[in-house]
Amino acid sequence: MGSEGPPAITVHVTGFKKFHGVAENPTETIVSNLKDFVKRRGLCGGVTLRSCTILEAAGEGGLPKLYKIMESAMSEPYSDSLSNERVIWLHLGTNAGALRFAIERQAVNEATFRCPDELGWQPQQVPIVPEDGGISRTRKTSCSTDAIAKFLRKQGYDVALSDDADQFVCNYVYYHSLRFAEQRGHKSLFVHVPLFSRIDEDTQMQFVASLLEALPIMY
Repeated sequence: MGSEGPPAITVHVTGFKKFHGVAENPTETIVSNLKDFVKRRGLCGGVTLRSCTILEAAGEGGLPKLYKIMESAMSEPYSDSLSNERVIWLHLGTNAGALRFAIERQAVNEATFRCPDELGWQPQQVPIVPEDGGISRTRKTSCSTDAIAKFLRKQGYDVALSDDADQFVCNYVYYHSLRFAEQRGHKSLFVHVPLFSRIDEDTQMQFVASLLEALPIMY
């Protein structure tokens, strides 16, 4: 029997619109421009950027759109479990106080919003998925975060590993995505980026393209 070769990687990327205290979310700009950027730049490693979606910075009210795009991926031919294709959900959010990039290793089953989300919801100590148990439950990414960080650092980026995705919308979306990915045999990863005033737009676009190229090392 011949080797099937390395798996093809299909990536779906999401970013967020504005939220309290951040009138211009850098992830909205990055994700909106990403397809054109990688088309010009090119991607190595058998990676295909399949979709780019901007989500409302909202928890419960934003779930229908999130699940719509995730479920739609399941109906595409490349999602056939018998194929050699691997699906990764890459979520980008911003940390307004950060000076570097952060790869989030886990999400916690707790929604405690410090302020209302963009649809006015402000839960306090509520389980994100009640059937998963209490608010101390965590879900960890199956992505090789250490290897990804090492790859990106070699490219010259200042990257941290984090176990705190914040209990606001980022953590909320990540928890749902990790749960969905586990059920479907996909992978999910969340990465926080700084504001453009901290790290400029072109550098951040290059970073995300490099991040996409780092994903195949997980297989």
